[in-house]
Amino acid sequence: MLVLTDIRKSFGATVAVDGLSLRVGRGEVFGLLGPNGAGKSTTISIAIGLLPPDSGTVTLEGLGDPRHAAARRHIGVAPQALAIYDDLSAAENLLFIGRMYGIGHRALRGRVADLLELVGLTDRARDRAGTFSGGMKRRLNLAAAIVHEPPLVLLDEPTAGVDPQSRNNLLELVRTLRARGCTVLYTTHYMEEAQRLCDRVAIIDRGRVLAVGTVDELIARHGGRSVLTVTTDSGERRIETDDPLRELAGLMPGGGIANMRIDRPDLESVFLHLTGRLLRD
Repeated sequence: MLVLTDIRKSFGATVAVDGLSLRVGRGEVFGLLGPNGAGKSTTISIAIGLLPPDSGTVTLEGLGDPRHAAARRHIGVAPQALAIYDDLSAAENLLFIGRMYGIGHRALRGRVADLLELVGLTDRARDRAGTFSGGMKRRLNLAAAIVHEPPLVLLDEPTAGVDPQSRNNLLELVRTLRARGCTVLYTTHYMEEAQRLCDRVAIIDRGRVLAVGTVDELIARHGGRSVLTVTTDSGERRIETDDPLRELAGLMPGGGIANMRIDRPDLESVFLHLTGRLLRD
């Protein structure tokens, strides 16, 4: 659905994207993970035609370069910086954006009603967006991104700073989009979201792709070993192992185990292994 080939982009002496290549398949939720300054937002801006790459190509399946207006009509974007108007109501926001896409009045009215129900804002349809909570604004932001029913949707940190209920609603919305055949490119700092939602994940840093695969594939390749921690009368013992249950079974005959814990590698383990543990500000 979306192909980025050897994309490079610099801002003066700062290299934001350095030879990045990705292929996002039709109908999949594709996660894009990376620390602050890794090049995620620049990559998304290039993928939607907002920024031209210094070199490399971006292609939408059957549509060509997203810098062409005809191709961009098939893309929906929910940016991290909210793209809604505080002085308009929830319904007015969606009506205005829908009209910008040339959707007919009758079809648009029905579409707006369906979207407000989908994001749980039907009872607030006439209220100004400026009066909404952060989670409500995020849900309206996503509704605005899909008012024209695009086949490709890019969500940049869609759950940043929201309450648990809104986060759960937004995650369910992403699942609904996938069930409807939509392709989703999803950036997040929340590893558990990527682990729950994404068919495949790319981890990027310093503008380069470090690894791509399913979550299970990435954990198997880069997650490291499990850690078995057992507490006995003589103290605590930590054992790195590929088979913690077998290791534990071997310790049981000796007795004296007061407590035990198994920490298995997860996507966060992979992320820290590939990008390092130093703070990024």
